[in-house]
Amino acid sequence: MAVAVDAFAAGEGDVTFDALARRAGVGVGTLYRNFPNRQALVEAVYRSELDDVVAQADALLAAHPADVALRRWIDRYAVFVAAKEGMAQAFREAVASGVIAATETREAIRGAVARFVAAGAVAGTLRGDVDADDVTTALLSVVVGTAGTGTAQRDRVLDIVVDGLRAR
Repeated sequence: MAVAVDAFAAGEGDVTFDALARRAGVGVGTLYRNFPNRQALVEAVYRSELDDVVAQADALLAAHPADVALRRWIDRYAVFVAAKEGMAQAFREAVASGVIAATETREAIRGAVARFVAAGAVAGTLRGDVDADDVTTALLSVVVGTAGTGTAQRDRVLDIVVDGLRAR
């Protein structure tokens, strides 16, 4: 899985099972036993990455004030989106076939964002009048809207978004 995540995140395009198996140090038969086709591998990578992104919310909230935790989590979310772009064609096929539901992803991300917003409102570090769905829309807009521009612009715009969410 880690090798596939790295290959997709690097935007290597149509990575073959043979190449992935070689990099992972396993036989191609092992790869096919676990993932009968490319779509199954894409789905597994996608779900694993989504679960990891969402799970990091609680750990970050435990270690940092909500506004700082949110900003750090957004960086991890941006990496997740970049990995999806690296497997764009396979991802589009998985969504088109119904294997991956876009609403499932949005709800998972919205749930994580809601934890940051609620914790920040209680602690007074984030505005209490912010809707998690609105924040999710803003994040999606920035990450997708700055794709291909490099990370500097994306990071500047995300800093603006988080600053706008801070309590005054």
